[in-house]
Amino acid sequence: MSVALHFRRAAWLAAGTLFAMNTASAQTPPSTLPDPAATSVEALGWMQGFPPPPDKLVTFDNPTSGAFPRNRWTFSHVRETVPTANVWRGSGAAGPLPAASRELDGVVFQSLGGETLNFGQMVTRTYTDGILVLHRGVVVYEKYAGALTPERPHLAMSVTKSFVGTLAAILVAEGRLDPAAPVTHYLPEMKDTAYGDATVRQVMDMTIGVRYSENYADPKAEIWDYARAGGMLAPGPGYAGPRGFYDFLRTLQKEGPHGEAFAYKTVNAEVLAWILRRVSNLSLAELLSEKIWRRIGAEQDAYFTVDRIGTESGGGGLNTTLRDLARFGETMRNGGRANGQQVIPPAAIADITGGADKAHFAKSGYALLPGWSYRDMWWVTHNEHQAYMARGIHGQSIYIDPKAEMVIVRYAAHPVAANAGNDPLTLPAFHAAAKALMRP
Repeated sequence: MSVALHFRRAAWLAAGTLFAMNTASAQTPPSTLPDPAATSVEALGWMQGFPPPPDKLVTFDNPTSGAFPRNRWTFSHVRETVPTANVWRGSGAAGPLPAASRELDGVVFQSLGGETLNFGQMVTRTYTDGILVLHRGVVVYEKYAGALTPERPHLAMSVTKSFVGTLAAILVAEGRLDPAAPVTHYLPEMKDTAYGDATVRQVMDMTIGVRYSENYADPKAEIWDYARAGGMLAPGPGYAGPRGFYDFLRTLQKEGPHGEAFAYKTVNAEVLAWILRRVSNLSLAELLSEKIWRRIGAEQDAYFTVDRIGTESGGGGLNTTLRDLARFGETMRNGGRANGQQVIPPAAIADITGGADKAHFAKSGYALLPGWSYRDMWWVTHNEHQAYMARGIHGQSIYIDPKAEMVIVRYAAHPVAANAGNDPLTLPAFHAAAKALMRP
């Protein structure tokens, strides 16, 4: 097996599919999961010392470097292992994040499996690397574990898709992108693919009928072709397939009608990212910097993982600090405003938060997410608080609760990739925290 194979596979998993979310099991039994404390970076000593002991190294050429529990180090050190493209924060001062701690660890909730827990237990049991809660723009709770620190970027995984969807919504609001237009209006190269008769809106809401499986258990699934093309897997001797995201996307063929059902497939985010580059004439990193990152008062540059020719992974390659992720979430909560300016057009925010057709979402079989919808690559709960989320495997999330005036951002390295491993605890815990913050 190639020396890069396992790490590249882990990098792909980190790139953020949620394939296993519609598992029939509502919760992985806690007794079957590794002990969070015993598998921490500190407890196991990954990359400690100068140099670290040979058996504690996490290196590109180690086949297990991207697997749990080493990923508790890897997810906070992506730039040290793979090529990246920088997202400039700008030259201005960082936006303020005032703090006034609130006691949230003791907030009690019932898990989706019926277990009574508190917020602090959720943080520990879901292998949290970092979590930050904002209430009315004030940091009321902030904790770090794993290898994450306030100044260090962490892999956002499929939270990346929500940034891509937001950029698309911005260009729509600016009149530069027509969601009703066919994909081929912007990408004529895709005329003989699954997207040849699809609209931009169908891509934005992932109602595309495309033959593409993200079944990790199937070695013939298209996910592996995508990963090899994107440089996430070593191609192996004799490989003659696509050598980049663009080449791979042109191989995709149709499977079923468009516009009838939500089907979560990472390739849709890559198609949308390509459209954004074509419309703006900017790289994804440059566009994110121009439209969002340098305008929200980010403290640190962000960065994307890239393929062999430097094309960013729009499906899951973004890395940010937790605090800057919180700044973005707060900008969304504030109707697109940050630092006294309108960063994201109100029309874009309204389109995202309004959600999409819940009947389309229901067809996808997400048993843990009844009544939700998917709009502009955001997950909309339609719950009593009209909360909405950006979500990524292994537990990455932005949770925005407009009614409670609350934003929760979380990075994690859960051993179960699918959010079905996190949702039974995190979703009710987030809602319980919102209710607690609404009380005087």
